[in-house]
Amino acid sequence: MLWDHYVFRRGNAVHELWDSLLQDRPAKLLYIAGRGFDVRAQAVMREFVAGQRGAGRRTVSAKLLLLGLDGYELDKRIQELTDENAAALKAAFSPLGETTTITIETPEGEEEASASDALRQRVKTVLDEMGGKTDIILDVSSLPRATYLALLTNILQKLVPNKTAVEGGAHPLYANGVNFQVLVAEDAKLDGQIRAEDPSNDLLNIPGFFAAWQAERVQDWPLVWFPVLGEGRVNQLQKIAGSIPTEAEVCPVVPHPSKDPRQADRLLVEYREPLFDSRKTPTSNILYAHELQPFEAYRQLLGAMLRYQHSMTILGGCRLVMTPLGSKLITLGAGLACFEMRPSDLNAKYGVAIPHAEPRRYLASVELLQQSKPDVSLLLLTGEAYSATG
Repeated sequence: MLWDHYVFRRGNAVHELWDSLLQDRPAKLLYIAGRGFDVRAQAVMREFVAGQRGAGRRTVSAKLLLLGLDGYELDKRIQELTDENAAALKAAFSPLGETTTITIETPEGEEEASASDALRQRVKTVLDEMGGKTDIILDVSSLPRATYLALLTNILQKLVPNKTAVEGGAHPLYANGVNFQVLVAEDAKLDGQIRAEDPSNDLLNIPGFFAAWQAERVQDWPLVWFPVLGEGRVNQLQKIAGSIPTEAEVCPVVPHPSKDPRQADRLLVEYREPLFDSRKTPTSNILYAHELQPFEAYRQLLGAMLRYQHSMTILGGCRLVMTPLGSKLITLGAGLACFEMRPSDLNAKYGVAIPHAEPRRYLASVELLQQSKPDVSLLLLTGEAYSATG
């Protein structure tokens, strides 16, 4: 496994890691965040900026990329909160550097067809900004799931083009010393109360994970589906389920351990009809993933994907399809597993896909968003911490 050893911090330990990572080192920063309504992103940015302005920190250059997220139906108060959040993020970052807002225009009348194209353009714009940076920070707190999954996997693909360790060489995750960290303001209870409605009929393709879903040459391969269950996402799952063959092997993933020990039971009841009554999925297929530890979730999901890939080799190949609908931390773990499983050889006898039904409307309580006191978590994915030889 690439992250056999990993760096993960939560709460005050995040500041301790920043101190050891950024102290007395000239930093060229690229900070990526969403221009969304989730004000939890402000807490993350304020903590980072305050630390970076402290004694012993040296910021050579810093840029905030604020990703605009058009095309969603939001009520008036949520739209106002989105604008307020963007202004607050820009103001919070200003002591370090400039802000560039990136908005991908959706051609009128091409809403459905252009969603995947807009996502690809958004990812390309971010990748084009990475040159010469020593530190890349992706704050997923106010980004939609499909966007941060696409950024996570494609930034990693650019930093770690070769995932195989070479004896005597640098570890693949050293990535020429570029530190790539992912920040999350996590409040799993609040995430469950943000309702995503009216998912698009056309599935969104995460860039880099398209071929295993639609390429003609793989359509005869058996398919294994890993839906990672989350509260209030049944409508999204049903959109994707319509494209999953009835004979597919289905492995529902539920959070365990979890802050709420009854969470897994409630999710199995919520998804009973589409997964268990309709598809007759055996309960022995249920997988458990750690809700609060993304690297443990990554290990559990990667292990399951590897077992199915090996066991289905005798059938000529297989397609492994991941549908992350759970909390942000589990979703990040699923993204890491998919990145590592994605074959680099075009002749590989398996493929990985992440089709997504993007909601067109979000409903949330402004009061709950503003009152949330999230835990800040940090995943350090590449850089100096992985400098040991492979």
